[in-house]
Amino acid sequence: MTENSPPADTGTHRPRRSEATRAAILRAAVARFAADGYERATIRAIARDADIDPSMVMRYYGNKEGLFRAASEIDLRMPDFAGVRAEEAGEALVRHFLQRWEEDGSLAAMLRVGLASGLDEGRQQALLEGQVGPAVARFCAVPAEIPRRTALVASQVLGMAVLRYLLEVPTVTSMTHDEIVAWLAPTVQRYLTAETA
Repeated sequence: MTENSPPADTGTHRPRRSEATRAAILRAAVARFAADGYERATIRAIARDADIDPSMVMRYYGNKEGLFRAASEIDLRMPDFAGVRAEEAGEALVRHFLQRWEEDGSLAAMLRVGLASGLDEGRQQALLEGQVGPAVARFCAVPAEIPRRTALVASQVLGMAVLRYLLEVPTVTSMTHDEIVAWLAPTVQRYLTAETA
């Protein structure tokens, strides 16, 4: 290899420019949709925030609706709960949800915008089935009831998220994590492991 030879390929690849551009657009979109809502947010403002030309937003996402759908994908980062005993599943699940919602403020903002936008079209159902469902399946005593129990678990944890992080109801926001776990975990535990209703 000479002094002017290109460096050898080490097997590591830098992210392509298009991936970096997409990521910048999504970051700007999340912030803009959260601040302005779906109706008032504009492609031009999002492009300005991402420091790119508006045509690039259209190139990658087609239109504002397509961009919103990409930006509002909620990742609950569900663990596999492999090390959790069945009798502790309710507490583990509730604690995970509390931590996830509080470590990423954009989740509440995007849920608020998503519900207000009218663009859901089964996205919440897909979220439950794809992300919450596997956790429920790990502990569910009656496999045929996994879809129903997944919805019941979601009614507790998402209901709490709406009251605590979207509506900010004082009696709920004043509760500590331990207090919320003490109230919610037994109900979630029943949904997960009870043999039948």
